[in-house]
Amino acid sequence: MLPFGDIVAVLAANLVAAALRFEFDWSQMSLRDHHVFGITLLDLAVTPVIFRLCGLYRGTWKYTGLDDLVRLSQAVAYRAITLVVLVYGGISGVSRAILILASLLLLAFAGGIRLLPRFTHEVRGSRRRVGGRRTLIIGAGDTGESLLRELRKGNEGEFNPIGFLDDDPAKLRATIHGVPVVGTGADLKGRIEELGIREVILAVPRASRPWMLEIFETCREAGVRLRTVPTLGELQRGAARIGQIRMVEIEDLLGREVVRLDLQHLREGLRGRRVLVTGAAGSIDRELSRQVAAQDPAELIVLDRNENNLFYLDAELRQAQPLLRFRAVVGDVLDQGRMTALLEASRPEIVLHAAAYKHVPLMEDHPLEAIRNNVLATRRLAEASVAAGVARFIYISTDKAVRPTSVMGATKRLGERLVKSLSGERTRFMAVRFGNVLGSDGSVIPTFRRQIAAGGPVTVTHPEATRYFMTIPEAVQLVLTAGIMGEGGEIFLLRMGEPVRIVDLARQLIELSGLRPDQDIKIAFTGLRPGEKLHEEVHNEAEHALATSNEKILILSGVERLTDAETAPLARLEQAVEHGDAAGALAALRTLVPEYIPARGGAAGEEEREESRIVPLVGKRRIDAQN
Repeated sequence: MLPFGDIVAVLAANLVAAALRFEFDWSQMSLRDHHVFGITLLDLAVTPVIFRLCGLYRGTWKYTGLDDLVRLSQAVAYRAITLVVLVYGGISGVSRAILILASLLLLAFAGGIRLLPRFTHEVRGSRRRVGGRRTLIIGAGDTGESLLRELRKGNEGEFNPIGFLDDDPAKLRATIHGVPVVGTGADLKGRIEELGIREVILAVPRASRPWMLEIFETCREAGVRLRTVPTLGELQRGAARIGQIRMVEIEDLLGREVVRLDLQHLREGLRGRRVLVTGAAGSIDRELSRQVAAQDPAELIVLDRNENNLFYLDAELRQAQPLLRFRAVVGDVLDQGRMTALLEASRPEIVLHAAAYKHVPLMEDHPLEAIRNNVLATRRLAEASVAAGVARFIYISTDKAVRPTSVMGATKRLGERLVKSLSGERTRFMAVRFGNVLGSDGSVIPTFRRQIAAGGPVTVTHPEATRYFMTIPEAVQLVLTAGIMGEGGEIFLLRMGEPVRIVDLARQLIELSGLRPDQDIKIAFTGLRPGEKLHEEVHNEAEHALATSNEKILILSGVERLTDAETAPLARLEQAVEHGDAAGALAALRTLVPEYIPARGGAAGEEEREESRIVPLVGKRRIDAQN
């Protein structure tokens, strides 16, 4: 049914058009002679049908926007064409100027009627926001403009945006929806004090880590809350929308660097392929499964012995990708017969082997299990993959494989050498090495958060301990990209940026929780645990990192294949594990990984180990600085 407002608009448009046509000389205008009355009645019959067909009555006028006005313009144009066909083509003496004027006036009147509720809603919202927290938005680009509109739509008076900051000189003193650009990023501290700001929102998805840290420190010192919009990676994955804001997390401060990937190349490498992900219930491996599922594979098979997490992953992927051909398999990579049968039945073209024991201190206590899972299961799965005709086998490694001080690190180093040795024409083997990921299961971030929630203390191993960090989505995207670009036999290294002191990370996390380090939450130093290093490394002095077409991915030279002479110690390793001989297994492991020097644990043990190296510590620092 035609709304009353549009009835008034049609009548007013025709009447005013006729009056304008005859210069408001009513004595010259005969309604019947010029068919104005009849055309108006016809207009009232035609317009509602066209407006309805154009979808003008489906929306809510309170939220009228540019799209609605475009549809209104199209509807008015269709109405004019219809009237020309029905009337002006067959009746003489009809003023065409009235049609043109009436069309323009109808667009103005009908558009004004639709914009009035939006205008009223915005005015009322502005009045409500006067009492909201005074808010400054950093970034006056498209993201900042979208955020401002979102805040005005639905923040229920929580925020009162009163200014933008932007480093573009052309935007200074400009206004966006009535909100002025009051300075640049360098003016943040002064504007917070001058304008009485209580909230700062960073509306720059590409914000770099150093800039984010600088803004965070300024806001912390000023006692205001810092919020942010989703990262560019989150937006590209569809994990968030631009109008969503949240408190800044530690992941933002450590991992906001933008990853520029050839997503089309990645999609082409995975689309239509059958993919197997082992260890899929882990935090990194769940993200691997999600990102593979989004690339339209022919089939995705996820394998893990953790039934609960696998169940949740199964439900998540089936909901997110209802058309995906998908199988969740409860199984163990240690079960050689089961793995062989699975590979022969499913015939995957790509295997992403992420199943591994990863916790360093636990594996120091259970070295046989670490070797069995990380070395022997990897070898058997790799050999079964060759037999099943797998095209690509991608092995997930770790920076703890560099000059390892732990059983876990040594097993991952041996795993790298194994897959490099197996690479051939039929199956392309490659390994991808990277450091810690933020928020992974059992990692330092969730541990710190639990300790803060419990009131502390937050435990740190050593005041000088450092680690490399990257976000889970970034690591997974780069792993997949490296796996697709590999030709076989490569050991890829993900560029990790600069190492982070763990104690600094703990302090920032306490501050992000609204508490004060060493006052509200104590920090306790516990000493390095068995197998742990003071500083992690991404490669040693014998390995050279070579550039690839992706600035975030390097190829390492210097990782040697297993030689024929090492066949015997590998056999001794397997026999020792099968017979439960821990001492024999560790002796064989040290033979196969000669750079493995077990750490005693504690700062003194690590320092002694560093001094025992042929390469001095300054050499290690040089390597760290290059990455």
